[in-house]
Amino acid sequence: MIIPSEGDFRLDDEAHTAAMGAAIADSLRKGEAICLSGPLGAGKSVLARGLIRALCPIENDIPSPTFTLVQFYPGPKFPIAHFDLYRLKSADEAYEIGLDEALHDGAAIIEWPERLGHHLPHHRLDVELTPDGGVRHARLTPHGAWEDRPIRL
Repeated sequence: MIIPSEGDFRLDDEAHTAAMGAAIADSLRKGEAICLSGPLGAGKSVLARGLIRALCPIENDIPSPTFTLVQFYPGPKFPIAHFDLYRLKSADEAYEIGLDEALHDGAAIIEWPERLGHHLPHHRLDVELTPDGGVRHARLTPHGAWEDRPIRL
């Protein structure tokens, strides 16, 4: 099924959340970012893992970069950088740990993108996750090159 990269979606469980990540991965291009927002436990890391597994042949666990701030993954098309900005004090810190380079060389998944303020990447897909009991809701908002781009789900 092809869906627009804009709209509201219901994710019934972790498997659906990971599948949404994999679907987004198929449309991600070099120089772009996926910005994941939502409260703790909303499923940001689950979606990120689904996306990373779809792009990179990784058999091991994919750790959350909560303490390392960023994890890098070599992909067959381009590298993927997974940022967790929760502990950052300013947007400048994200660029100090390699956000610009990650977008130049490949693509980035950014958890807690609100820490960047007005310094968000131009070509990005914002994914806002909201838990609602046992399900999650995902709101997709495209920016830049993501506008009018479909996603195969």
